[in-house]
Amino acid sequence: MATGWWLCRRALHPRALLVNRCVQLPLIVHELFFKKLNFGMFVGLPELRNKISLAEQSYSSWQTTVDPKEMKKFQLLAHKWWDEDGQYAALHSMNDIRVPFIRDTILNMKNDHQLGSPLSGMNILDVGCGGGLLTEPLGRLGASVTGIDPLEENIRTAELHTSFDPALAKRIQYRSCALEDIVEEASETFDIVVASEVIEHVADVETFIRCCGKVLKPEGSLFVTTINKSQLSYVFGIVVAESVLGIVPAGTHDWEKFIAPEELERLLESNGFSVKTVKGMLYNPLSGSWTWIGNTVINYALHAVKTNIQEQLDPTEAILETGKEELQPETSIKSAI
Repeated sequence: MATGWWLCRRALHPRALLVNRCVQLPLIVHELFFKKLNFGMFVGLPELRNKISLAEQSYSSWQTTVDPKEMKKFQLLAHKWWDEDGQYAALHSMNDIRVPFIRDTILNMKNDHQLGSPLSGMNILDVGCGGGLLTEPLGRLGASVTGIDPLEENIRTAELHTSFDPALAKRIQYRSCALEDIVEEASETFDIVVASEVIEHVADVETFIRCCGKVLKPEGSLFVTTINKSQLSYVFGIVVAESVLGIVPAGTHDWEKFIAPEELERLLESNGFSVKTVKGMLYNPLSGSWTWIGNTVINYALHAVKTNIQEQLDPTEAILETGKEELQPETSIKSAI
């Protein structure tokens, strides 16, 4: 038995393949091939096609917006979201302008609204919700809000804080996941997507924008607040805010990941959005408050609307589609004759 086992092992050795005609070469190549691919198990060809066919996979299996380095930064601060005088104080005070910006923009687009619940009937997705600092005030305006964040610690903090208000908890749900994880199940589900102080932390901005477009209903609204990529944003957003005043923890931001409003507009418009508004924002560290300003050199807010299918066609395609529609009645008449 020992000799037989040794011969068997020798026969299966790659060097023995050239001299041992009794070995079933296809099976051994099959084994080595799959071990090389590190699938960790034997699979058939149909399963192999499923593993390497990216076109049939979900977004989350081959594209990601999550940056692991960013996750580590925020994991240490997950329990500090609701400290209004702590490291998220600037985000707390930002609600004073970003919440009215979202509310008033939507009211200008709606024909009617309920008094006291201006966002009633709106289904909102708050991407990168953190501890729920923006999710909760949106819920208090009457909207149904889903807050998602890839960091489980953030979601636990958000759920705990919302649980103190049972009425609010009925309007809000939280999920620990990335945006791309819900693209398929939530296709064209939301009236509004909010990405406030998030886009400068994602791994791939264009993938993020595409995912936002997937989950938005046609003519749905996308709201973004972020930081411009300029010399002043480096000085005030990183050097002063992080190193001098300590408004945010050191290392929170990476200037290379900041994005200029012109570049963000270009990405949005090339992915089925129409940019409606871009407004400059400024934080005053002395008063701890935000104000709207006439330029976007440091911080800015943006509102874009997802265009419908016909509007997304380029001019040539639009002309061809219009031509087809005009020819249809004539074709029908000829067929009838």
